[in-house]
Amino acid sequence: MSRPAVVDVPARHATAVLTSFALATVAHIGPAATWLPGLRHRFFPRLAGAGRPDHVALTFDDGPDPTSTPRFLDTLDGLGVRATFFMLGESVTRHPALARETAERGHELAVHGWTHDRPWLPAPARDTADLARAVHAVGQAGGHPPRWYRPPYGILTSGRWAAARRVGLRPVLWTAWGKDWTAGATPASVRTTVGAGLRGGGTLLLHDSDRLSATGCWRASLGALAGIVADCRAAGLSVGPLAEHGTEALDVELPGGVSQTGSRGTLSIRRRV
Repeated sequence: MSRPAVVDVPARHATAVLTSFALATVAHIGPAATWLPGLRHRFFPRLAGAGRPDHVALTFDDGPDPTSTPRFLDTLDGLGVRATFFMLGESVTRHPALARETAERGHELAVHGWTHDRPWLPAPARDTADLARAVHAVGQAGGHPPRWYRPPYGILTSGRWAAARRVGLRPVLWTAWGKDWTAGATPASVRTTVGAGLRGGGTLLLHDSDRLSATGCWRASLGALAGIVADCRAAGLSVGPLAEHGTEALDVELPGGVSQTGSRGTLSIRRRV
């Protein structure tokens, strides 16, 4: 007499749950592939921050920081330049007067998230709640709702992209950076690194705080700032915030099915035509 087949229902259920979780995680993290510069620049130029060919968008992340941000504001005043500051909501609530001062001095406030965390696991409700809190804090400081969102580390997951859409933000990353967050960064290295990637119509990422990076590294960015601006102007490029950059709405398809050379110390920058 044959024995009846034994079906391990709990094991099958566990496998199905794990498979579903794995698929959800892949769908969640898929759009983060836009962090890769080659992919982003070629297929998602608006997300990269491509704008007017005669303009460079100057942006700063991770503030406001009472130790360093005022130094950047003073330097920018001296240069006659306005920029976009991507602020952390948590820091804005700690230093609301400094955030307000940044806006009052003519700069554009944008959202960098509530905290500077890595979103490896799906958490759509938390993503939306955190961004909504950040939008409120930054909007209160700036006097009007912010327009732009740059996720921490540039990791734009499907959950954070959807959250940004829900709270009325437009994601924008960058076309060039200065690698100014490292312990070995110097004004010369920041300027040279910027020059290797920045062209007319580009968006430049720098940092006005070392809270989340090597101690004191903001000094390298600050020291490079005047030279970067001077070289942009020498190339016939104006420098300003994203509000003046001509970046269009980001209604694009993202991965995963979500809709949406210079000598040392010299910036080698070309006007995009």
